[in-house]
Amino acid sequence: MKDSYSDSTIIVTGAAGFIGSHVSEALVQRGDRVIGLDSFDPYYDPAIKRHNVSGLIEDERFELIEGDIRDPETVADAFDCGRITGVIHLAARAGVRPSIADPIDYVTTNVEGTVGLLEAARRSGVKRFIFGSSSSVYGAANQVPFSEDQRIDRPISPYAATKVAGEAHCYTHHHLYDLPVVVLRFFTVYGPRQRPDLAINKFVRLLEAGEAIPQYGDGSSSRDYTFINDIVRGVLAAYDSDLNWEIINLGSSAPIRLDEMIGAVAEAVGVEPRINVMNDQPGDVPRTYASVEKAARLLEWSPEWSLADGLAEFVRWYRDRQE
Repeated sequence: MKDSYSDSTIIVTGAAGFIGSHVSEALVQRGDRVIGLDSFDPYYDPAIKRHNVSGLIEDERFELIEGDIRDPETVADAFDCGRITGVIHLAARAGVRPSIADPIDYVTTNVEGTVGLLEAARRSGVKRFIFGSSSSVYGAANQVPFSEDQRIDRPISPYAATKVAGEAHCYTHHHLYDLPVVVLRFFTVYGPRQRPDLAINKFVRLLEAGEAIPQYGDGSSSRDYTFINDIVRGVLAAYDSDLNWEIINLGSSAPIRLDEMIGAVAEAVGVEPRINVMNDQPGDVPRTYASVEKAARLLEWSPEWSLADGLAEFVRWYRDRQE
């Protein structure tokens, strides 16, 4: 085992993923010890995830455990790495459209895996459990902006349904065992290391290659794009809080239409886009729009990055990676 850690030892699930690797770096940089748990699932190239944590694994404050959150022995190994003070649960089977093709795998990972972690956290007596949820739980809601007290009993994809179920299990463990839990609903996170299947990464890749952009629908759908640095600040603020049970949105609160976002990405790349208009995709919500008043009140958090600045940062990172 490694030594010379701070008193805080935090399990981060999905530590090699997009959000998880950024959160793990931020924790390590401020002096926390991080037990990173990741299965390196082949949903997208595992080599990308290994590159995400290539710098972290050289740090004595970071320890990587490769395994699936559905495996009790893997979870036990993570909780056996000293006294665990908290869990930041970001691992999930991601993606709305793939969940329609394979809903069972999404349930076993996102629901059963979450319950297993909650049970391990309860037995270990951790001081804080952070659950990474999604704006997808709001479904095709007409009331905007989306606030945390809205009903979420009409998810329109299996992925969204698993996040609704995960939130419910988090509350049950809080209610029964007084486990301190903060549920964070992320709104369309983008930035360096974003998954290659997500829109901004995909659009930049296509534009750089001189290829056309697929636009699903008439371009009127809108998303609340949130830069990764803002999300990391929110996660750490929630972890450091003394909240006992809360659900909190983390979003930019500045939704943008799909056709306008394509134009903004093209401007950041510096090319004129060619667009292929395609049919709407099943399971996609028409809009997301975060109310962040609760985050401001409870976490003193508000988004700082504009879309233009975030896209410029992403394009810089993307080109550096190609070089």
